Amino acid sequence: MTLVSNYDKLPFVTAEKENRSCTAGWPAIISTLKTALESSGKKKKVIIVECYPGVNDKELLPQLQQLSPDLFIHTRSFFKEEAVIREMVSPDVTDDRVFGYLTRLNIADYLDHKKLHAHQEKLAAIKEGIILIYGTGAGCLGLEDAILVYADLARWEIQLRMRRNEVDNLGVLNRQDSFSEQYKHAFFVDWRVCDRLKRQLMPRWDYVLDTNTKNHPKLVKAKAILTSLEQTVKRPFRVVPFFDPGPWGGQWLKKVCDLDKTEINYAWGFDCVPEENSLLLKFGDITVEIPSINLVFHQPGALLGEKVFARFGDEFPIRFDFLDTMEGGNLSLQVHPLTGYIQEKFGMHYTQDESYYILDATEEACVYLGLKEQVNPQTMIDELKQALDSGRTFDAEKHVAKWPVKKHDHFSIPAGTVHCSGANSVVLEISATPYIFTFKLWDWNRLGLDGKPRPINIGHGEKVIQWDRTESWVDKNILHLTTLLNKEPGICEERTGLHETEFIETRRHWFDRKVHHRTEGGVNVLCLVEGREVVVESPTLAFDPFIVHYAETFIVPAAVGEYTITPCGDSAGLQCATVKAYVR
Repeated sequence: MTLVSNYDKLPFVTAEKENRSCTAGWPAIISTLKTALESSGKKKKVIIVECYPGVNDKELLPQLQQLSPDLFIHTRSFFKEEAVIREMVSPDVTDDRVFGYLTRLNIADYLDHKKLHAHQEKLAAIKEGIILIYGTGAGCLGLEDAILVYADLARWEIQLRMRRNEVDNLGVLNRQDSFSEQYKHAFFVDWRVCDRLKRQLMPRWDYVLDTNTKNHPKLVKAKAILTSLEQTVKRPFRVVPFFDPGPWGGQWLKKVCDLDKTEINYAWGFDCVPEENSLLLKFGDITVEIPSINLVFHQPGALLGEKVFARFGDEFPIRFDFLDTMEGGNLSLQVHPLTGYIQEKFGMHYTQDESYYILDATEEACVYLGLKEQVNPQTMIDELKQALDSGRTFDAEKHVAKWPVKKHDHFSIPAGTVHCSGANSVVLEISATPYIFTFKLWDWNRLGLDGKPRPINIGHGEKVIQWDRTESWVDKNILHLTTLLNKEPGICEERTGLHETEFIETRRHWFDRKVHHRTEGGVNVLCLVEGREVVVESPTLAFDPFIVHYAETFIVPAAVGEYTITPCGDSAGLQCATVKAYVR
């Protein structure tokens, strides 16, 4: 019997069972803001709409003009000239096709302080009327008594708008640039600058404006948003997954996650990347979408745990995603930078150690991992460069070790190890968060979905490849790292996967009855890798029962403490398995 997918593509957290705090649609939103201005009791009524980069001015500005402002100020009027901004960000944006440097700039660096001061003097001189200040950096005018609306946008939605040439990067007009150029600019510069500003402004928010869906905005009282985030870290939850096709993509995710069957393939499934995922909050029958990174910013200690927070700051250090090559092709042959290299070259303070957990595989599936015993570094690099320059084929199997895989195998891939997943498998990739730092060495003579060659990074790669990681080293150090920790009737706990130099610990539980877990003061990330349905519960009834389906990734905040997982529904009494990751 073929089972219908039960994968939940739109998981949500209930913020208010009966909506008391949220307004949907422009007429109701404008009415709410007008009431807020009128009820201030002041002659001089100031409203600030601070915008995350990518917010659609063409939608918002005509609607906000219904507030009938006596004075309107767009932040563009006190930004530096575009040429000055381009020169300022160029060391961080760089001329590399893929990589930049994590910027140290702040929003203040974008502002022309003479122009800003002139606006501040003008505002001080006005004694009555409605003043509307709009745009990224609007909160910098220092008007503490203004109504502050934060117009927010999730990063996945920003990327989709970039692909449609709908948005510019911060302070420049460049929407006709390629997606890769805009994304790099945003990743290394814009999002860093605006997240620093977001952290500063959060305590001052009066309202949050959800602008993710065109012409379907939602306005929520900021206190209700922040309260819902405080409640979210007291229970298990999921962020909203997103999926993307690729040149090597497969067909498995379509079936298991019930995705668009007309799409060419799905290469990636991002089920837990809080920097780019969304979090859905339900206010009665209205669903509000916010960037899930807001939760990390507002509740880092309760979410991550104090020790993890002290080590990583308000960043979520663990990533779960899917790599689907079923009926597809090999991933690019690649290597990730060593910690020292990523710190020096890109300003990131930790690197992308990772592992491949095999969710599914055919008999011929494989993983490329490590190097042949007698590999000659110069010969391999020369042949990679010749293949890149001439279009000839690179003989990967001459230099790189190839290993058969089967379902539930777990391969450790510490930084510096040459690797890639082969065709006809589905990988649950468990890794550290800096996912953009992949040095592609060889891409099997194929083009991207845009018909252009994908960037190859042999220059970076050759500087970090660990040439002593040959077949014998791989076999001894990063293959078959499963250790039995505990076995009792109906439950088996194993340590799996990651090498001792990597900071992530992974545990697999096989079970057909209730399993007890503890967060031990640190965030847990889990995926149901076997079984159709389980329920996560609190032994003290601290949170409502939480249902998880096959292949769904979920987060258990550090503050939850004790929790249990039990097979239920179609899986009741049957063997299930979860993989759990946490910071060692």
